[in-house]
Amino acid sequence: MHELALDLLDVQPAVAAQLKQAHARVRALQVPEGVRMALTRNLLVITAAAKHDLAGAARRLERFTADLDAGRIPGEER
Repeated sequence: MHELALDLLDVQPAVAAQLKQAHARVRALQVPEGVRMALTRNLLVITAAAKHDLAGAARRLERFTADLDAGRIPGEER
């Protein structure tokens, strides 16, 4: 099998696990339902992108997770 294909096989489960974890984090957030829905839509876009551009989706997911970690939640009133 091609080396890049082997690398992708290693990355796919990791990205899938990170997406699953991100969805669980969004569900657990104490935010208005509209904010939760917007965050969930963002994750669904990243999930769809992973089917065509796994590396790009992984980068987007990393930024999404970093924003959550930093408390940067779009639409949330502070």
